[in-house]
Amino acid sequence: MAGSGVLEVGPGELDTAERETASPEHHFITRLRRRDPDAFEQLVRQHQDRLFDFCTRMLGDRLEAEDLVQEIFVTVHQNLGRFREDARLSTWLFRITRNHCINRLKYLRRRGRGRTEDVSDVSEAELCQAAGAPEAPDEALGAAHARAQVQSALQHLAPEQRVLVALRDIEGLSYEEIVDITGVQLGTVKSRLHRARERLATLLGSPDDGRA
Repeated sequence: MAGSGVLEVGPGELDTAERETASPEHHFITRLRRRDPDAFEQLVRQHQDRLFDFCTRMLGDRLEAEDLVQEIFVTVHQNLGRFREDARLSTWLFRITRNHCINRLKYLRRRGRGRTEDVSDVSEAELCQAAGAPEAPDEALGAAHARAQVQSALQHLAPEQRVLVALRDIEGLSYEEIVDITGVQLGTVKSRLHRARERLATLLGSPDDGRA
């Protein structure tokens, strides 16, 4: 699928010694490549919530995110044989998901769809904590409010900035994983992420800032 970020080189066959020392993830990938339905169901269970959360952050629309996650797993199922295992399986999934999100955003813009929401006053500390679960029940309302404001602010970022904030600050991926997912050099990732964080801090601290 064009723009899906799927790798093109197929896996080589392991000899007996290599099979004996293969990692649990490799054994799992082998089952997936053999079209083991139980393995694929396990893959979906393990990753669907995280991919859905990422898609929601990117698109700002839960219904669109639900539809897109289904498309993503179709792409994954179709292209498992082309995964080279030069990165973790979860990294490969995020690579495909990122590209699907970028393509969906372009599609929605062409159709004139998109959301620009007012951003309420939320502190930068809330931004850093917004993705986490509240520690006590009486914090639930405040945490939900903070998450909603961060989600709204994210929609004001350029898609590639949104990707970096979602991957690093919300999903907690390493810089090395983000480089693998985006194909962008490490220094560029760090500088773009810094600018995205500055933009978010401005948005969350200045509700009437209407600049793009």
